[in-house]
Amino acid sequence: MTAIMDPERRCDVEVSTLGVRGEVHRSGISADAAIELVQASFTTKSRVLTWLSAKVSSGNWVAMRLRCCGDSYPPRYHSYGPLVADLWAPEQFYGQLVDVVFPDGKRSRLGEAAMMARQAQADVEDLLLRICIPDESNRVTTGCISLEGWYSPIELAGTYNADGNITRDVALSWLHIHDGDRVERVAGLSVDALAERVEAAPKGMRVGVSTTVKHLYEHVRRDLESANSRNDRPTHPGAVRRGARSIAPTDVELTREQVLGVLETPPSVLLEALETAAFPDDEWRDAEAIALEMVEAKKQGAPTLEVNVDTGHHRHFIEQHALYHVRRLPNGGVMLATHPYRTLWPLWADALDLLGIRKNE
Repeated sequence: MTAIMDPERRCDVEVSTLGVRGEVHRSGISADAAIELVQASFTTKSRVLTWLSAKVSSGNWVAMRLRCCGDSYPPRYHSYGPLVADLWAPEQFYGQLVDVVFPDGKRSRLGEAAMMARQAQADVEDLLLRICIPDESNRVTTGCISLEGWYSPIELAGTYNADGNITRDVALSWLHIHDGDRVERVAGLSVDALAERVEAAPKGMRVGVSTTVKHLYEHVRRDLESANSRNDRPTHPGAVRRGARSIAPTDVELTREQVLGVLETPPSVLLEALETAAFPDDEWRDAEAIALEMVEAKKQGAPTLEVNVDTGHHRHFIEQHALYHVRRLPNGGVMLATHPYRTLWPLWADALDLLGIRKNE
């Protein structure tokens, strides 16, 4: 909390514990008081909800809710991981009506999209790192950026691995897509244990990977439908479905052998391939140049006009061209990230092609 919340601000806290009647609730208290309250009330069967405001890298304030669940809090009551930061109003990050400058007198929707994408990515990455690296302890081993839940890491918008071993993202993705595991229930396994699970799958087995956020949530919807079906619901609380996810026509196939190939690749080699694959495309570079002109002109006091930047045209450009960031962090960790409207899969696909693991499939 202290890494996210301004010390001059106040927050609301609620602690509920299974088997304990009533809830502990406090409003308008400081971060230190909230921490003291949680330390006194929290058990392995507890859930804590904290509502607060955070100032992000752009200078904007965003309303957030932090959720933390104890190890024994039943998965049916939470399916997003032990610690989650939610935005109350996502448009605070992604923008709707924004004042912009037209340096050459003409409107550029691509420039607007690039400008908003740059700001949103910087803010989201800033929050992820403040949550995952609040101090030097490295006690948070892995985390993610997602519009909703913690699904297959290679289908999300960002991941953090404290030990720098990004092969974990691919292995966790296999366990989620092929075995039906909730990522938050297996994220703490060692890479060796994850590799054993992958190797246990039948030879030649394939899974389908979503290439867009839209297609990912079509899979999520089907998983939710299965969970509500008596015949298809998961057989244990650590799963989202029974067995492998069906391969959709829009999916790209990933094989067991390719995943094992990733796990056998030294993380440093894989990281170099991802850095190479993260090079921006021509469409992004052209739009970003316009965006930088717009930002500079606004700083110089040029007249602005309020425009809607939350349109299908803007979103489509971001989905297809937003930057990929591969960051080696001072603590030895690695963050992979893009805009939440995009997924990490195109980055991974290009990197695996470069290494010959997918053989340009």
